[in-house]
Amino acid sequence: MNTLALGLDRTRVELKMYSREKEAVFFSFLFPIMLLALFSVIFSSQFDDAGPDMSAARFFLPGMVSAGVLLTSFQTMAMSVATERDDGTLKRLRSTPMPPVTYFLGKVGLVGVSSLLQLVVLLLVARFAFGVPLPTSADRWLVFAAVFVLGVFGGTVLGIAYSSLSTSRSIGAVVIGPQLVLQFISGVYLNFNDVPEWLQRIASVFPLKWIAQGMRSVFFPDGMAAQEMAGSWETGRTLLVLGAWALVGLVLCVTTFKWFKRGSV
Repeated sequence: MNTLALGLDRTRVELKMYSREKEAVFFSFLFPIMLLALFSVIFSSQFDDAGPDMSAARFFLPGMVSAGVLLTSFQTMAMSVATERDDGTLKRLRSTPMPPVTYFLGKVGLVGVSSLLQLVVLLLVARFAFGVPLPTSADRWLVFAAVFVLGVFGGTVLGIAYSSLSTSRSIGAVVIGPQLVLQFISGVYLNFNDVPEWLQRIASVFPLKWIAQGMRSVFFPDGMAAQEMAGSWETGRTLLVLGAWALVGLVLCVTTFKWFKRGSV
């Protein structure tokens, strides 16, 4: 209980530090919300003939939710942990009586709170600003919750592990470049069916494609499942792949995490 209480205290500290970093808040928290609003307005005319079941906002919502999961978990963790390692924050924390697990609980709390808040804002904007219908069946919400939790957890541990690949000076490029490519080939900003097949296969190796597919299965009409690679939503496979990536990320996080920057004693 004492460790849990310390973890909650650390979460509050992490949230305060996060809220003071305006660039991080914009690019990881507000960016998907802003893009949803912009895409819904800019591309609205292209969905005039799509029928009453599909609008620009509904089309882009699953992708923006998926991008939000990626940004608030993977990007936030990779960049913040690399910075804290290089500026000596991790070294100082390691030398305090605070249990090491408290640091990780704080990071998990930060990602959990920020991801959930972002999700709520995204859904509110989609529903009340653009009239996107939200799921009404319990099974869809269960799929949504499972994909969201596995995506956030996997992104968090993978981001912590990824932070060891670079220093704070170059981590931005190391993170943002690859994740932008993945967003475009994983059906976040484009119709996944329009992506060349060989790029679809590359995207299928990584979790973002499956997060986006899982979210489409929640928010899209059932008839659009035929446009997926397998002609169905593949809910079971989606959860299996995301679970596997979460496990791989956890193992990598545990085995690669370092409290001290390279070359330090």
